[in-house]
Amino acid sequence: MTLRNQVLIWIAFFVVLLLVLWIFRGILLPFVVGAALAYLLNPLVNHLQKWRFNRGWATAVVLLGVVAIILGLFFMLVPLVGQQVVGLVQRLPGYASDLQSLARRWAPELNAWLGPEQAARLEATLTDLLGRGVGLVGAISAEVLASGWSVISAIGFIVFTPVVAFYMLLDWESMVRGINNLLPVQQAEEIRDILAEIDSSMAGVIRGQGSVILILAVFYSTALTLAGLNFGLAIGLIGGLFSFVPFVGFAIGFVLSMGVAIVQFWPNWWLVAVIFAIYMIGQFLEGNILYPKLVGSSININPVWLMFALLAFGFLFGFVGLLLAVPLAAIGGVLVRYGVRKYKASTLYLGQDGGEGGDETPA
Repeated sequence: MTLRNQVLIWIAFFVVLLLVLWIFRGILLPFVVGAALAYLLNPLVNHLQKWRFNRGWATAVVLLGVVAIILGLFFMLVPLVGQQVVGLVQRLPGYASDLQSLARRWAPELNAWLGPEQAARLEATLTDLLGRGVGLVGAISAEVLASGWSVISAIGFIVFTPVVAFYMLLDWESMVRGINNLLPVQQAEEIRDILAEIDSSMAGVIRGQGSVILILAVFYSTALTLAGLNFGLAIGLIGGLFSFVPFVGFAIGFVLSMGVAIVQFWPNWWLVAVIFAIYMIGQFLEGNILYPKLVGSSININPVWLMFALLAFGFLFGFVGLLLAVPLAAIGGVLVRYGVRKYKASTLYLGQDGGEGGDETPA
């Protein structure tokens, strides 16, 4: 099969895949989360098998343990976090008004420092930004409430997700063997290499980046709560959980924290400085310790491409698209790099003589 035909077949495959995802986007959530759980927990099941557990018992033990942990955290944290999130959304307009009042108090100092014209422009800009921010949070909250799950959808998700994860974990080895047996014989080794690279990238996304998100959420929520910040638990969790989007999680958490801290602690600037320091420490930990150690270069995706993927898949497939965006972007990155390598080894790139002084390289 020529390279051109291979490329066309793969393009057709991905077009059909995207079409299927779009058609069934309304029912995919439990299957996507269940598959992610199965991929995440498969190493633990394999480890238990080495201790002479059979596959069924190992799957049941691991999955029941994870479900018990999730349910425990759910019943402990959800009432408190939900109360704080609702309170934060309700208080945001008041915080914006308080910040504007503080800005007016500082107006004489700003006039003396910047001049009347620049100070007026700065105040107008801050007022506009605050209005847009409050409006955005209100719109997001309204959208979440409007598109919230019905009781039946929530029960379906809670019931089907563990079932999907269980059967995928139970049949994981047979699924891998089945895919391996379907590979074209002549290209099998090359495809296995690509799949191994995809597996490494997916491990960085689901295991590595998932660990980073959880650690940041725990760090920010704990540190902000201990610092005495109002709604610190909710703000920390929101900032940490949104950190899968480059710079967005940090920006949301930092702006909310600093706005609440200025209103709450003014004129005690030391406590405001503590909140600022918490986010600087979090950024240092994320950029210099957590991300290099837990994720490394396995994802290897440009942040701009990642943000485009999140927006595009979120627009096309909704919440399921947001969950699929990063893994599919990682897979796309692997395939693009493979395509570039093949292109650079082809006569289209090297020329008919195979480059300077080189032998002709077949496409």
